Amino acid sequence: MQLGEVIRVYRKSKDMTQEEMAKRLGVTAPAVNKWENGVSCPDIFLLAPIARLLGISVDTLLSYREELTAAEIQGIVMEADQMLKEKPYEEALDWAKGVLAEYPNCEQLIWQLAVIFDARRAGQARAEEDDEYLRSLYLRALESKDEALRSSAAGSLFSFYMRKEQYEQAEECLEQFSKLDPMHRYYQARLYAETGRTKEAYKAWEETLFSCYGQVNAALQGMYTLAVKEDDREKMRMLAAKQEEMASSFEMGRYYEVSSRLDLATQEQDAESVVTIMQEVLDSVEDIGSFCKAALYAHMTFKEVRPEFVAEMKENLRKCFRDEDAYGFLKSDERWRELVEEE
Repeated sequence: MQLGEVIRVYRKSKDMTQEEMAKRLGVTAPAVNKWENGVSCPDIFLLAPIARLLGISVDTLLSYREELTAAEIQGIVMEADQMLKEKPYEEALDWAKGVLAEYPNCEQLIWQLAVIFDARRAGQARAEEDDEYLRSLYLRALESKDEALRSSAAGSLFSFYMRKEQYEQAEECLEQFSKLDPMHRYYQARLYAETGRTKEAYKAWEETLFSCYGQVNAALQGMYTLAVKEDDREKMRMLAAKQEEMASSFEMGRYYEVSSRLDLATQEQDAESVVTIMQEVLDSVEDIGSFCKAALYAHMTFKEVRPEFVAEMKENLRKCFRDEDAYGFLKSDERWRELVEEE
């Protein structure tokens, strides 16, 4: 973070506009804008006044150290935790302010120290200025170019506002997340629950669960595919069982439970099991939308499964089951031939 970026971060942490800063320094707003965008630098005689105005030292203003290593950050966080156990809160916080003045550009450290001091404050009566300082740290972390850090900071700031019952500000934090991000639903559900919108909260939690099922199942399937390539039968069995357990736990219905076992039985060329599972899969297609009526998703609305879709899916499954490359070993099985015949 260069000089102009340091000015911008600390100016914003004080909720000061470029016009306000320019007026107090006796310069023009375009001049401040040029500093912050790296087009030009302030006159050397303005460095001390700028530092005083921003509440930082000239050393901090001119600090060009970009990052600490992960190990260095962890060491500082552990030291902060120890100080919070042994020293009064205010004394420990003053120490943290000194550390951040020394490393004002380390965004990861800024966020982690904010989290640890904010967590220790929860449920305690502390000075309002301490809250404001921690909020300013979260806002500085939100300026990061690192998307993961911005998301973490947004989540921390959301929880900060929720504890203070500042629900409008908490909702603004949700803008930092894509609506497709499960964390958006998670935080939205918390907000609904805290503000008495129970039905909306249930729906948001249910949508989070439903989305998580798809993601976790996809991850398990990806791992299963790797196990197939490695011909690791033990891992294949374990992962297939996990997929079946997942479908049951998330009330996805019989189709999703039994279909996870078909490939495993096929890989092992267990003719009896393959045909039995094929029959179970075909029989369960009729209820493929049973999760729509599951108690776990009572507040969600799903599209109705049309009879034409069910009939088409059954036919596609039979075509799949007739594939000789995959199921050629079943040619002599009478049950299999009856199963794949046209209806």
